[in-house]
Amino acid sequence: MQYLYPEGKRFALTFSYDDGQYFDRQLVDIFNRYGMKATFHLNSSRLGSGAEGELFVGRDEVKTLYQGHEVACHGVEHRNPLILTKQQMLQELLDDRKELERITGGFVQGLSYAYGAYGKDVENVADVVGLKYSRTVNSTHGFHVPENFLEWHPTCHHADPRLMDLGRDLLNSPDWREIPLMYVWGHSFEFGRGNNWEIIEEFCKLMQGHDEVWYATNLQICDYVNAMRNLVYSANGKKVYNPSVVSVWIKDRGQVIEVKPGMTVEVELG
Repeated sequence: MQYLYPEGKRFALTFSYDDGQYFDRQLVDIFNRYGMKATFHLNSSRLGSGAEGELFVGRDEVKTLYQGHEVACHGVEHRNPLILTKQQMLQELLDDRKELERITGGFVQGLSYAYGAYGKDVENVADVVGLKYSRTVNSTHGFHVPENFLEWHPTCHHADPRLMDLGRDLLNSPDWREIPLMYVWGHSFEFGRGNNWEIIEEFCKLMQGHDEVWYATNLQICDYVNAMRNLVYSANGKKVYNPSVVSVWIKDRGQVIEVKPGMTVEVELG
């Protein structure tokens, strides 16, 4: 028996981009054209402003601009969490979550650490305010799902010279590599300032339209993997029960099976 992604897909690809500068508009357009899904981490106090000489997307366009993608936190004022008191940290994350939920009308449950700075105290505060995951800036160049979603290390930055090779490696993953995940991160302003949009466009061309790839947001992957980890097996490993509200897909004796919420199925070995 082995785990699969939704609809029996073998691989997953996700992106996340920080800060919400106006270059996000062009990046979202590229992702939409190639069928990619991404998470955009925003600082709610900067929306619609020209802080630090840069322009940020407006509050009134957030809901429509990022439709089909995910909006997540990056700290209300983009402050370094390691220099804040616990009370300041809590306000930095909770206020951002509250405002982004007000703007989008949905739930905001993700985070990327401002400046890539994090530690156990920061993780604990993120957990307390109801954030399910947070991305670091520590590239793994690998395809494993994280052990701890509050220390979610990406595969690579989009400027990594190995980006295209890693994409090809994912698509040619051997059968023993179970639920491989590629996670690319960055800032859209890096494309705008460098006038090098071809980097992300060429990568999206390579990765588009593959039937075995699940194109997902950060939160979708987090929720799916947690549902997978919460499956309940019988003592002999031959029955599996799904207590979550998310279907989990497995391959057992050559058959792809959807284990629906509340469902128990018999398997060869859990």
